[in-house]
Amino acid sequence: MSAGAMLGWIVLAIGLVLVVEGLLYALAPSLARRMAEAAASVPPGTLRLAGVGAVAAGVILVWLGRALG
Repeated sequence: MSAGAMLGWIVLAIGLVLVVEGLLYALAPSLARRMAEAAASVPPGTLRLAGVGAVAAGVILVWLGRALG
């Protein structure tokens, strides 16, 4: 895969993340605020573990999407 194609995939992925995040704030701002307040009370280790899990799930989904596409 060329560097240009890889950059295109990265830009696409970041754009999709921004769309999903933006939809949350646009459609349910009070829910987004409650989620942020709830996250503030969660221990850092738990947040870190959730982050690692999200990264792993994201990598698997990207791999799966590439394999099927």
